Amino acid sequence: MAATLSQIGGYLDRMNWRYDVDTERNRIVTGVKTTNMERLVLVIALEENGEFFKLYAPQVLQIRNHPHQAAALQTLLTIAWETKMVQWEYDPSDGEVRAIIEFPLEDAPLTERQFVRCLDALVRIVDEKAYPRLQQTLETGQDPGDITDDERFLLEFEQHLPGVAERIYRAVLRRKQRMQTQKPLDA
Repeated sequence: MAATLSQIGGYLDRMNWRYDVDTERNRIVTGVKTTNMERLVLVIALEENGEFFKLYAPQVLQIRNHPHQAAALQTLLTIAWETKMVQWEYDPSDGEVRAIIEFPLEDAPLTERQFVRCLDALVRIVDEKAYPRLQQTLETGQDPGDITDDERFLLEFEQHLPGVAERIYRAVLRRKQRMQTQKPLDA
C-alpha cells in the first residue's frame, strides 16, 4: 500500500499546518518557525509510486569553502551518531547541508503516527540539537559537544544522590572565589 500526497496532506491538515502541494514533483513543501532558525523549510517527497518516503530540511547550512568546513562535517557525523532517524547529507557541488529521514514503505502504509514522529524528530533535532551546535562549530572550529548531555548527566546523578548537584555547585563557587582572592606568587 503506497502513500499518497493527499494522505499526507490530510495529516498536515489535522495538525493545522500550511503547505504547498507540487504534484509534478510528487512532493509537499511546508515550513515551521523554530527557536533557533528563522524558518525551517521541510519537503515531504514520495518516490517509487509512493512506496518510498522522504522528509528533509534542505539548506540547513551552506558550508562550501568555509574555513571550518571539516569541523562542521565532523560535528554532523557526531550528531548522527548521537541521534536516531535523522541522516545528514552534504552536496559538495554547492556546499548544501540537509537533514533527512527516508525509508521504504513498500507494501506498508505510512501511518499518521509514523509521519508525526518523523516530522517532530526532524524539527527538534535540527533546531534544538544540531543548528546551534553547528553554528558554534562554524564560528570556532571546535565542536562544543552536546550541552544538554551534561545536564542529563547531572540530573541522573541527582536522582541517585539527592542534593549532590547543589553541593557541587556550591563547591565550584567557593573554589572560584578562593582562586580569585589568592595572590599570585612573585616570580
